[in-house]
Amino acid sequence: MSFIEEVQDFVSNLLKDKLSDSFIYHNFNHTSDVVKAVKILSEKEKCTDEEIEILTVAAWFHDTGYIYGFENHEDNSVTVAAEFLKNKQKSPEYIAQVNALIKATLYNHEPQNTLEKIIKDADFYHFTTKNYCDRCELLRTEWKFVRDKKVTDLEWAKENLNMLTQCHQYYTDYAKANWNALKEKNVNLIRASIGKMEKDNEEITPKKEKKNKIAKTDRGIDTLFRITLNNHTRLSGIADSKANILLSVNAIIISIALSTIVPKLDSPSNAHLVIPTFVMLTFSVVSIIFAILSTRPKVTSGTFTRKDIEDRKVNLLFFGNFYKMPLDEYEWAMNEMMKDNQYLYNSMIKDLYFLGIVLEKKYKLLRITYNIFMVGIIISFIAFFLAFNTTRI
Repeated sequence: MSFIEEVQDFVSNLLKDKLSDSFIYHNFNHTSDVVKAVKILSEKEKCTDEEIEILTVAAWFHDTGYIYGFENHEDNSVTVAAEFLKNKQKSPEYIAQVNALIKATLYNHEPQNTLEKIIKDADFYHFTTKNYCDRCELLRTEWKFVRDKKVTDLEWAKENLNMLTQCHQYYTDYAKANWNALKEKNVNLIRASIGKMEKDNEEITPKKEKKNKIAKTDRGIDTLFRITLNNHTRLSGIADSKANILLSVNAIIISIALSTIVPKLDSPSNAHLVIPTFVMLTFSVVSIIFAILSTRPKVTSGTFTRKDIEDRKVNLLFFGNFYKMPLDEYEWAMNEMMKDNQYLYNSMIKDLYFLGIVLEKKYKLLRITYNIFMVGIIISFIAFFLAFNTTRI
């Protein structure tokens, strides 16, 4: 595993385990987007490999301070990064460079060099994305939970317009040439939205106002469910990828051992290798078993009854509950669910909950698998070392 992969793994686990659920914007998704943007800008600005590594490390750590809350999160991010890098025996100069780049993401900081310009621009990469408005809603909801800041739709749109047009600018040559045009598209969308809301406010009746509030609330809930489901799906993909890595590595170890070492164990001169080889193969097999357990799907009945639908007991959003049902029965059931908002939202909540249960099991088994693999490698090395030394004596 490369150093950058170690950093990614550390930050991913840190945010998963310690970041409050209230931070629905400043989470792993935002952090990984900043890392991607850093990669793009550092390549376009022709940074050295060392500079790219420092930028990438800073990008991964720049929002880790949110695990301690909103206040002073940049300083807390510096503390988290410094502690990790010290444990990895990085030089004081290296740590100082990373810390300076993290502090460069402060809202009112004016970048002093190319690296600071890159990470500053990368932190606002989302201004250029097509789903910018959805991300703004996440930030708005996060502020409501974390900072108790509540604003109307029109106030929020105007605040975003002011941010994009008056308070923000890109600093790197590449971002100026390529990202400003994309940002301008979102500026135009916000202006159009403000114009529509101002017009609606002039014509709206109390009844219409109530309906609009309900519709906008529904949109916010839909966005929350969509983002949370994407997070669960991404984490499940990461777990499966890690399990596949262990499966591949241990399969290679077993293949090499069976083809090169085991056939030679019949010779009396190689008798000292029997126990070390057996130890190595045992740990590899056990690692494979646990890796398979972490990815093995659970089989469900795939059927439901009309009474289950009427009693609101079945979750139609999970394929395992309906894959054996006739199409007409499934269509009827879905239509029944869509008529009842409470049933629909409860089904979505259950879907997220049970996905979380599955994820917890996956990561628990995956952790056990990595521990077994690590212990097995250490014990196998010691066993082979002792076997060779005993033979020499």
